Amino acid sequence: MPEGPELHLASLYVNRMCEGLVFTGAVEKSDVSKCPEVPFSCDTYRIKAQSRGKEVRLTLTPIKSDHERKSKTGQPQQPMDVVFRFGMSGSFRFTTVDELPKHAHLRFYTNESPPRALSFVDARRFGSWQPNGIWQAARGPCIMFEYESFRENVLSNLSDKAFDRPICEALLNQMYFNGIGNYLRAEILYRSQIPPFVKARTALQGLESTVEDKKKVKMENAITKTADVAEMGMKAESPDLLYLCHTVPLEVVKLGGKGYDPQTSDYSPLITWMQCYGVNGMKSIRDRNGRTMWFKGDPGPMAPKGKSKIQKRERDYTVSKKAKKKRTDDAVSVKSVKQKERKNIKKETKTSTSQRGSKSQKCGEKINAEENKRPVRKSTTGRLRSGTNQDKGQTKKQGTTTKAKTKSVTCRKSTTKAKPQRRSSRPGRKT
Repeated sequence: MPEGPELHLASLYVNRMCEGLVFTGAVEKSDVSKCPEVPFSCDTYRIKAQSRGKEVRLTLTPIKSDHERKSKTGQPQQPMDVVFRFGMSGSFRFTTVDELPKHAHLRFYTNESPPRALSFVDARRFGSWQPNGIWQAARGPCIMFEYESFRENVLSNLSDKAFDRPICEALLNQMYFNGIGNYLRAEILYRSQIPPFVKARTALQGLESTVEDKKKVKMENAITKTADVAEMGMKAESPDLLYLCHTVPLEVVKLGGKGYDPQTSDYSPLITWMQCYGVNGMKSIRDRNGRTMWFKGDPGPMAPKGKSKIQKRERDYTVSKKAKKKRTDDAVSVKSVKQKERKNIKKETKTSTSQRGSKSQKCGEKINAEENKRPVRKSTTGRLRSGTNQDKGQTKKQGTTTKAKTKSVTCRKSTTKAKPQRRSSRPGRKT
């Protein structure tokens, strides 16, 4: 997710790409985006960008000659500020019209032949923009470029319930730490040697509210003076936490355009700069907001229940062709194995159902064969009669028993053989 340094580098990128260029026409929005239309149309205008925390503002300024002309509403076109929030995947791209990115949701066209376009690209569409927008009132001063106001805002509001939470969760509160995100909080707490799940108020108590030296903060002013610091796992001579909130993001900005390069998405300089976030040997645990917190050592007394994980391998953020090919080959092999397993399962189910059908068929044939093999007796009249069509003089009980026998025949072999029926009684001797 883009954080304060990335948004500032994005504003520098826009200013570098748009320097000396003239834009024209209406601002164009994609059909799939749910963000509002930008009601700005001008023959010639310029674009300038500025960042503040996790927001970027584009100022669309008509050129002087256009102030004298009338727009469709009968009034001259006024300058407009469009405030952007990047969400999870927002960025700016400057390309030709023929090479527009797939997820370019807002486009500004140059007055050239062939024209080019500055696009706001957001693949996941969590980003947003606000025409005639202003900086959000709920966001505090910028940690990088409004350091004195940022420091005063935090230390004068330590009684707020936001500081009852662990320091790692409080650092994500944009009301006080505008510009800090997930990877920055891990790097800041690692450098300050403060456990992530220490109470925020405890970690910030004892810091000076006024800054005598803006560039260098003395170590004695950073020493916390509360009695329970040792019990919380904090070291006695920790660097000033608020000062690190200011300097650590500026280190990312000093990486230059390599820290924000939407053309190639090469983040290897940023990864090599990181000392804690995703680094081999560091521990990780999810906070109460579901965000992964990276740290070293004891997490602190307010850590959620559950075991922490240890990073065993370095994360690979390279986008080389070799790495891509390896990932695709692995995915194809896994997919083929799964397909083979599914085919084998289908074959097994088919064979089992066919075996069941053949068994039931054989069972029916057995029953018919047993009925046909019943013995035939010769009646007194000399006629042949089957065992099933016996004389009417037999009782109903015998008939019911024979029916029950035929019904109770199953696929198993009968254990008792059918008894041969006796012949009719011989005529008595002559006396």
